[in-house]
Amino acid sequence: MLLLKLYHARLDLHGSAPRHRPGKLAELWQREWKAIHSYQLMNLPISLWRMLILLLALAPLAFYLVAAIAAVRFFTRARAKKLPNFTPPVSVLKPVHGVDFATYENFASFCRQDYPDYEILFCVNELSDPSVAIIQKVMADFPERSIRILSGAAPIGSNRKINNLVLLAREARHEILVQSDGDVRVGPNYLREVVAPFRDPAVGVVSCLYRGIAQNNLWAQLEAVGAASDFMAGALVADWKEGVTFALGASVTTTKSWLAKIGGYEALANLLADDYEIGNRVYKAGAKVLLSREPVWTMYPAQTARGFWEHQVRWARTIRLVRPASFLGLLFTHGLPLALLAAAVAPAAWIGAAYLLAYLVLRLGMAWLVGVWGLQDAVLRRKLWLVPLRDLFHFAVWLAAFTSNRIKWGGLEFELRNGQMFEAHPPPQK
Repeated sequence: MLLLKLYHARLDLHGSAPRHRPGKLAELWQREWKAIHSYQLMNLPISLWRMLILLLALAPLAFYLVAAIAAVRFFTRARAKKLPNFTPPVSVLKPVHGVDFATYENFASFCRQDYPDYEILFCVNELSDPSVAIIQKVMADFPERSIRILSGAAPIGSNRKINNLVLLAREARHEILVQSDGDVRVGPNYLREVVAPFRDPAVGVVSCLYRGIAQNNLWAQLEAVGAASDFMAGALVADWKEGVTFALGASVTTTKSWLAKIGGYEALANLLADDYEIGNRVYKAGAKVLLSREPVWTMYPAQTARGFWEHQVRWARTIRLVRPASFLGLLFTHGLPLALLAAAVAPAAWIGAAYLLAYLVLRLGMAWLVGVWGLQDAVLRRKLWLVPLRDLFHFAVWLAAFTSNRIKWGGLEFELRNGQMFEAHPPPQK
């Protein structure tokens, strides 16, 4: 340290390191200069990495601002639009498997539509499915509705939901098809909202944003909070910046004509991301793909930590395999881990604190605009404070998505290859 101080004093007087000194003192000065120069070279990469981390941590903050603007843009415009009077006959297709805490109300909501002419077709894997009894009760409670139960779909591919949709589409009486999952609930204007855009024959797919109804369970609430505050935000940014080229699976409306142009549901029979694919393929066939202003509700039943993890990883791996570049780019949306990393390497405590504060303000502000103001999600309104915890879990899920191509779905394990799924342990052929 003494030599270092002498060096700085000498440098202040002469502006450079000494080059010539008689005898041993000169050797000592030269050795000191080399040590300091080596120290500076070694610390240069550290300074660069620190700067890169600080810059990288700004990316999620920018994304939150963009997502907030996208939400205001979408919902302001959507709410100002006047709905055209276009109500052709519709077939509602519902592939169902099992029941949850709100199955009756979900099914009944489709019977309370303010719509002149529509039918509802349910399809189950087996007539012993517990949902059949609830469907029969709905049929008894709403005798004015045309409701049918189908089963015995041919095993065209590994995606049993698509197998059921193939049968449903074949039995449907009408041109416009409105498919939705069994855990979806809708408002009375739902059919008017999702069908009206088809007055334009160039429209091929209309899908819906969704909000949550969750049981009093931490893992269910985390999943609901994540969907409303993050996944929906990404969809709105995509709608603004590049237009929608995909569908969201809770509710997808299309026509038999557009389905035929992409090979029907049969072409999707081995795909896990069938919702993404139907929108993307119809878009590539030349149609418009739109987001409806009418959000639906999806159910989030109580689950274990393991169930939450497997479900989240399943969808993360699906996105990675369907849109690998986009999935890699999600790194720039993980605000909390990057803010923590920035705080750890920041040259001053106040800079680290500023990153963390900016994350909280922008992230929670964006979540409120997208989920509470835009989607009117009751779970997120009550549990907004869960957003940072969910973000930590989501970063771990994002990392885990790179570790394997296998998922668990419906009690079976599948391997994903080229966007298709194959049973990892298929039963032996007879």
